[in-house]
Amino acid sequence: MSELCERFGVVPAGAEALAVAGVARGVREAGVWPLNGLRHPMEGDTCGWYLWAGEEFSWDADFFQPVHVEHLRLWRPEVSQYLALPPGWRFLIAPGYEDVWYDEGLLRV
Repeated sequence: MSELCERFGVVPAGAEALAVAGVARGVREAGVWPLNGLRHPMEGDTCGWYLWAGEEFSWDADFFQPVHVEHLRLWRPEVSQYLALPPGWRFLIAPGYEDVWYDEGLLRV
């Protein structure tokens, strides 16, 4: 069991390397903080994760781009442990800061 999932008392639901996540462009840029992630239920080849960097979130149709989880882990390895959290979980991290919480609203379709 992942240490992070154990800490929050949840069963890990890892994202496979070739699964697709929705990733905003700023995530690939090193040094852009905070990193935000939320996980909807998995569907098809998607893992349910959506990640963005910085304070701004956008509802624009092209804000999130499809990215394989293996690439995301290479670009920002600090998110790897959080990707084991199951659907319904969110995180916000920055140097010296971590916030992880359950958001039941993410499970509603």
